[in-house]
Amino acid sequence: MSRIEKALENAVRRREPLQAPEPIQQTPRREGLPLTPSNPRIVGFGDQTAFVAEEYRKLRSILLQLTKRQTYLNTLMVTSSESGEGKSLTAINLGLVLAQDYNHTVLLIDGDLRRPSLHDYLGVKPPFGLADCLLDGVDVSRALMPLDNGKLTLLAAGRKTDNPAELLSSDKMKTLMREVKGRYHDRYIIIDTPPVLPFAETHSISTYIDGVLFIVKEGTAMTNVAASLDILKDGNVLGIVYNGARKDRTSDRYSHYYDQYYRRTESAGISEASHV
Repeated sequence: MSRIEKALENAVRRREPLQAPEPIQQTPRREGLPLTPSNPRIVGFGDQTAFVAEEYRKLRSILLQLTKRQTYLNTLMVTSSESGEGKSLTAINLGLVLAQDYNHTVLLIDGDLRRPSLHDYLGVKPPFGLADCLLDGVDVSRALMPLDNGKLTLLAAGRKTDNPAELLSSDKMKTLMREVKGRYHDRYIIIDTPPVLPFAETHSISTYIDGVLFIVKEGTAMTNVAASLDILKDGNVLGIVYNGARKDRTSDRYSHYYDQYYRRTESAGISEASHV
């Protein structure tokens, strides 16, 4: 059995999901700030093609099937091998299409404390964020920023910190995740994390959330993919999103990549990846 296949099999072994406290009584949903995205590839804004939007809707459908089980897997992280593979944009677009579903609210958390970007992508300036909650004791309710119609909420990265790895691996972070998991029973929590290979904190986060979406950009070396999945073997990798493929190459290169990789994931129990 190859190293990739071993990594994939280990990645899909189920573990005890993050236990949430008793649900907190829901408060009325607030109307959010209007979005002014800085990137035209954000779904629903700018020169957004129907093709890309439809691919994200497919990803939403797959994700709903994977997470709506007896135990609701609603805390998810989005990561990649290295920077520049589109993990942050994928996290935002997935959050937007989930928030378009009548039955769901979405909390986007910027867990990339080294290079935070979600607030810039969305065109907002939160006064507080994740680091402020963990370091300064700011109540998480003060740091949550409702956006658009109130079904999408952002917890930005917050102030700079010198020890992001220690902070995101701390008991304070795990406690905060339990709190936001229990605050709304119907909410998806999507965490944008640093890439796997350069930084240690991504592995730590993967061990206390419900599932991982792994982003692979066209052209990424298979050795990097294999090494990253090996690092994430203690987490629950739900699937892989193949990102940045050119439409005119979908039938050849994508199919070749799928033959090499995604069928392995399917045989190991991982969902077939969406293609965006």
